[in-house]
Amino acid sequence: MGTYEGALSQTGRAVGLIRSLAVYHAVPLRQRRLRRLYATFAGPGDLTFDLGAHVGNRTRALAALGCRVVALEPQPDFARLLRALFARRTNVKIIEAAVGARTGRASLSISDRSPTMTTLATQWRDERARDPVFARVRWNRGIDVDTMTLDTLIARFGAPAFIKIDVEGAEPQVLAGLSQPVRALSFEYLPHALDYARTCVTRLTALGPYRFNWSPGESYLLASDRWMTGDELANALDTAPAQRRSGDVYARLDPKETGDRRQETGAA
Repeated sequence: MGTYEGALSQTGRAVGLIRSLAVYHAVPLRQRRLRRLYATFAGPGDLTFDLGAHVGNRTRALAALGCRVVALEPQPDFARLLRALFARRTNVKIIEAAVGARTGRASLSISDRSPTMTTLATQWRDERARDPVFARVRWNRGIDVDTMTLDTLIARFGAPAFIKIDVEGAEPQVLAGLSQPVRALSFEYLPHALDYARTCVTRLTALGPYRFNWSPGESYLLASDRWMTGDELANALDTAPAQRRSGDVYARLDPKETGDRRQETGAA
């Protein structure tokens, strides 16, 4: 890369990082709403995983609830930022790696100006490049990163109470590396890429008796007053409210099936 191109890349990285900090840490009341939602899934002392931690707003919320947080972020700039932000937090561990279907190395496609779009999922990236909604996103470089599986993380740290997954189309790969049910988790959905969400639901249903809910955008509110089957969730994500913007799917083991009385006192 030439001097001029290198300078442009560094500028883009700085702009992307600053924008992410402003969007995810500077909006009033966002942390309060996020903590209120997460408190229905995990509490003091519980182990949690933040996969695709980015600038750490979800890690921040979980840590504030007293959870133990293992946060994974493969982008070097953002991993350094996370280590600085949480240097004094004894309940937060930062790992500079991605999570996927297998342990090893993989190519990470980076969008410096839109770093939330950085992904391991080549097919997802190519599909988004043809999507008008992503017209301004450019994946301008790639790097090789370490990858781990969820099974590896669980073997190392233990079974988590909650896992947050936001890895831009690689969610099915993450769940392919999980061979046991966990109590609760979330993963991102995109209105124009619901096949990825359906794949995740199918995988989770094969692992255990999960029920599902969803939260639009950055509302941090569950959209349904009841937990649904996978088919019911698929129908809900096809409705106009869910199609307006991306959001998160939440999954939890059915307490009636597992006998887990803690979850019965959570979100309705």
